Amino acid sequence: MTTAVTLDHVSCVFGQGAQTVRAVDGVDLTIDAGEFFTLLGPSGSGKTTCLRMIGGFTLPTAGRVLIGGEDVTLRPPYARPVNTVFQDYALFPHMSIRDNVAYPLMVRKVARAERHRRADELLALVQLPGVGDRRPAQLSGGQRQRVALARALVSQPQVLLLDEPLGALDLKLREQMQSELKALQRRLGITFLFITHDQHEALSMSDRIGVFNAGKLEQVGTPQQVYDTPATHFVAQFVGAANVLSGEAARRLTGHAQAMLRPERITLGATEGARASGTVAEVQYFGAFTRVRVDVAGTPLQADLAAGPGQPAPKTGQAVHLHWNDGAVHALQPA
Repeated sequence: MTTAVTLDHVSCVFGQGAQTVRAVDGVDLTIDAGEFFTLLGPSGSGKTTCLRMIGGFTLPTAGRVLIGGEDVTLRPPYARPVNTVFQDYALFPHMSIRDNVAYPLMVRKVARAERHRRADELLALVQLPGVGDRRPAQLSGGQRQRVALARALVSQPQVLLLDEPLGALDLKLREQMQSELKALQRRLGITFLFITHDQHEALSMSDRIGVFNAGKLEQVGTPQQVYDTPATHFVAQFVGAANVLSGEAARRLTGHAQAMLRPERITLGATEGARASGTVAEVQYFGAFTRVRVDVAGTPLQADLAAGPGQPAPKTGQAVHLHWNDGAVHALQPA
């Protein structure tokens, strides 16, 4: 498979002396052409710095950046076959929507009729036909996000960089845009590099995920691999809800020195065959499921139980018995 982006032992250091910040620390990464790849991590973990180095907005302190097999480490942004969609959209308020989308073509001196034709095609592709004559202020947040996407795509980049583009949208609109972005990427076949701190966004959209922490890639894998078999304690705790156990409690409950047990893989049942017993400390209702926190001899465990008619949740203070299969336990390497 053709490689779209390669980071070859890339580092980025800001500041000097005691003020030195190692934002990215020796990262090696390969992203395939046509892949929807997500960099996931908390704020300050290094994921956006990586995107900026790929886009040419930040130069690496060490290492190389390759796009399509070509070394672009020192090339300016305009000389790279990439475009970026930012969270704040960055649309020109005085321009029409059509001219906003066509702006990259105007900079390249494409004829007016041609750039408007291509802008209208892209607006139709992002489900905004007929809005070309409006101004950005006349559109909703979700519509402005689609305009920014169309503008980034109009020059047909090899790689589209998306820096938390859905962060300003409300939950319902974010979920809608997640579905639309993935469908659009499949239709176009362009490599998407998506940056987010939202684990649900990453799991639902990505072909593969790279999990960042403190400037390093902790794990790269499919959503299922990252969720089911996290490589480190950080990944286990950051991606999804998890019971992460260590020491005596882990050995007693799982047979491993350190282990992860997802809450949705725990059920409540009879005393016979129970893996653990305890007292309900807290109950939270989330609609699709009820989260029950149980005190097991001083060790807190949480179980996510399917909610619905005829399935009453246990009460605080109630004694319960916890069940899970051997396959629900994932052993972790020492931290």
